[in-house]
Amino acid sequence: MPSTYILANVKVTNPTQYEEYRKWSTAAMQASGAEVCVRGGAFEVIEGDWTPDRLVLLKFPSKEAALAFYNSPEYTQARAAREGAAIMRMVMVEGT
Repeated sequence: MPSTYILANVKVTNPTQYEEYRKWSTAAMQASGAEVCVRGGAFEVIEGDWTPDRLVLLKFPSKEAALAFYNSPEYTQARAAREGAAIMRMVMVEGT
């Protein structure tokens, strides 16, 4: 069964409020067993004109596990805490 990844580009608009989101999203990642591949960090554009804000890449053993993370009580709380603190663009993609 292929792994599933969640890739997010986050534009933080209220850093203080965003810390509450980080607290709850961290709890959701830990509860779901997500493998955190990237969470922030420096990046360098090597092709094209995409300039991400803040990148997050999570790995899950299956699509069902990724959806369970997204729909978990912890991540539901994280999404509520994020309102007004960030603009989120998120995709789920199957990989190897």
